[in-house]
Amino acid sequence: MNEVEVVVTHSERTTLRVGDMFLKVDADQARLDAEVEAMSLAPVPTPEVLWHKPHVLAIAALPGTTLGRLGGPATGSPTAWAAAGAAVRELHEAPLPPRTGRAGRDTAALAEELDTECALLVSNGILTADLVARNRRTAEAALRPWVPAFTHGDLQIAHVFIENDEVTGIIDWSEAGRGDALYDLATLTLGHEEHLADVLTGYGTAIDLDVIHAWWSLRSLLAVRWLAEHGFDPFAPGCEVDVLRAHR
Repeated sequence: MNEVEVVVTHSERTTLRVGDMFLKVDADQARLDAEVEAMSLAPVPTPEVLWHKPHVLAIAALPGTTLGRLGGPATGSPTAWAAAGAAVRELHEAPLPPRTGRAGRDTAALAEELDTECALLVSNGILTADLVARNRRTAEAALRPWVPAFTHGDLQIAHVFIENDEVTGIIDWSEAGRGDALYDLATLTLGHEEHLADVLTGYGTAIDLDVIHAWWSLRSLLAVRWLAEHGFDPFAPGCEVDVLRAHR
């Protein structure tokens, strides 16, 4: 018997699974349009778009399993993680898409947002001042000039599917566009630092590790309060707060 599985839901969007089809319901139609456009341009495997109507996108399920999830065990061999890194490099070397993505936010505006968020985390008693200050200093290295690349913008390990050590597809492209390539690499390895070397082996070029560490801190600082307010737990083992605590 077919059942409807709620994959993720919050006030902005809901994703449902019905058999071998996923339905994404999004209050922001432009975000769905951007996702469809990005998947059509990306040179890496993406889900088949079954249909696309106002506020709903239907895509086919991908074969294989995800690399894992933040706060849970990572799956896949070192070869699989390297394959993910190679796919990310292929994406980053593709012709630039027309839109600016989440990884391409203006540096000055991002710094202002980060400072505001850090102040709220402390004043609301969510995180200690020392933890926030330490990670704000680390995050500074991400606020530098970068060469635009075709970025996914939300490259969590739960969005990368693997089978037989090969990437079968990458999902959730609503934040894709021109952006900082190292943002994608940091997102992919967030909370799973032990696989960073494998990813970089597949990626095949030297990168600035200080910037990866900076994006881990920056992304986590910006996410904690939003996650808590939308029914998620950033304090769960291995999640954002643990990422912040791991950086001295």
